[in-house]
Amino acid sequence: MKRNTISLLIVVGVLFSTGGYAQSLNRKMTLTDVIYTAHEQSPSALVAKHNFLGNYWAYRSYKAQFLPSLNLGATLGNFNRSLMALQNSETGNIKYVENNNMRNNLTLSLDQNIALTGGKVSVFTQLNRLDQYAPERNITYNSQPINITYIQPLRAFNSLKWQKKTQPKEYEKAKRSYLETMEDITVTATSLFFNALLSQRNLERAQKNYQNTETLYRIAKERFELGKVTKSELLQLELRLLNDGLSINQSQLNLDMNQLKLKSYLGYNESVQLELVLPDSIPELALNVSEVVDLSYANSSFGLSQELSVLYAEQSVAEAKANRGLSATLSAQFGLTQQNESFKYAYKNPMDQEIISLGLSLPIMDWGLGKGRVKTAKSRENVVRTQTNQEDTEHRQDIMIKVVQFNNQIRQCKISAMADSVAEQRYEMVMERFINGTADVTDLNTAQSEKDEAANRYIQELNNYWSYYYNIRRLTLFDYISRTNISAEFDKIVGK
Repeated sequence: MKRNTISLLIVVGVLFSTGGYAQSLNRKMTLTDVIYTAHEQSPSALVAKHNFLGNYWAYRSYKAQFLPSLNLGATLGNFNRSLMALQNSETGNIKYVENNNMRNNLTLSLDQNIALTGGKVSVFTQLNRLDQYAPERNITYNSQPINITYIQPLRAFNSLKWQKKTQPKEYEKAKRSYLETMEDITVTATSLFFNALLSQRNLERAQKNYQNTETLYRIAKERFELGKVTKSELLQLELRLLNDGLSINQSQLNLDMNQLKLKSYLGYNESVQLELVLPDSIPELALNVSEVVDLSYANSSFGLSQELSVLYAEQSVAEAKANRGLSATLSAQFGLTQQNESFKYAYKNPMDQEIISLGLSLPIMDWGLGKGRVKTAKSRENVVRTQTNQEDTEHRQDIMIKVVQFNNQIRQCKISAMADSVAEQRYEMVMERFINGTADVTDLNTAQSEKDEAANRYIQELNNYWSYYYNIRRLTLFDYISRTNISAEFDKIVGK
């Protein structure tokens, strides 16, 4: 019965390790390959690209406000048949008269916003046609061949002026945020890579452990028949063999799950079977805290986010002040106009026209509404400045912790690599001693557990090393191996 159980475990392990992927497409990948693939084709990278494109077109729309715009306007077929109330200026009598006409209008204008002053200048030409049907039929054309209009708000909030301060920074922030998102993808891909790699190595060790235990169990049975091994030790080995068989199945299940997560993240389907390669070395880097902090403020979106927070707070204060008290708008129009019943003469000998107006608005009593809005905006500005100072302190502390962790991790990896090698050698020695009859099953089990733990610890330390490194890269957008800033081909992304 026991032999049948052991044989069944062997068959199950073989099925898990080979049969399920007979038709799979095998792909060997290093950590660099996984990161490159994640950047090129993962759904997360595609989302990051489209988020950036949205910010790019928002910036293009902002810039378009400062370029001349050519506009065509028309009112066609405006028919009006109704009664209108007219009052006699001498007698004061009111009588209703029939209104029966149709108006058509065509306007072509060239408009330009003035960011410095917040005003707007327009050059336009216009043609109006009035068809009067009652009390008699007649047609009148009114032309305005050329007109120049300028509208200037006085003591008003100049949104264009503030946009010139904020929008270029917003676009630069969008670029850096895109790069940071790609580094987030790197961090996630690294974690998924090492999770799948650990499962892959656990399966390989479980299969090797099973083979070794099976060999030792066979030797122990022969010694048991000779009376050199006790029944208890033989049962310990048999239990170990059963556990190793279960470990194969569990390791295969973990590998399938972790590979599925990695493949899904990379955009691969289930037909692809990945063979992951353990990094054979790590670069020996020693990062300087001051350099990392300086690079973070120079390259990442953190410093820009702080600047924008303060700018928007200052903008709110300026808007609240502008909307308080006297407001005025100056409007001026200069041009030519003419009217005639014939279209041919509607443009002949035009007369000049000038229209100038100044509109004023002054709240006499607002019960402190304007003052309250200004005070509120200033309070929010103070809150934002306090928050940015606190965020600045926390950001520096976070960088310091990450740099210390990374610099210490190199030593951790070296020690773990040595421990892995020592544990593997000790296990081989204990196996030889067991075969020679100088070690017992307890020693063998202890050596195997220590070997497996040391191997897992080494992979975990490598995972920590690269996770720390890529997190620092994300904070600074700087590659410390090549000593270059991280960048992207933004013109290619937007299709230029």
